Amino acid sequence: MVSLWEIAIKHALGKLELLDGLEASFWAMERSNLRLLELEQGHVLHLAGLPLHHRDPFDRMLIAQAKHEGMSILTVDPAFNAYGVPLLSA
Repeated sequence: MVSLWEIAIKHALGKLELLDGLEASFWAMERSNLRLLELEQGHVLHLAGLPLHHRDPFDRMLIAQAKHEGMSILTVDPAFNAYGVPLLSA
């Protein structure tokens, strides 16, 4: 859900162009069988223990979720390297 939240904000600010619009893009993601990771208390507790290498609150929450769940993150942002979370190159 954190990713969808960030997508919605970037789209509203004009920083992310979605050719079919926000709602259609969300429906396409749902049809692709991507599993949305809900925000849970454990994720927020993990976030509280992260060092402040990166100030973007959405990115920090994604990092906390990935570390808590033992997942990898797909990104091109080099700031994620400082957190030791497994990364996949976009």
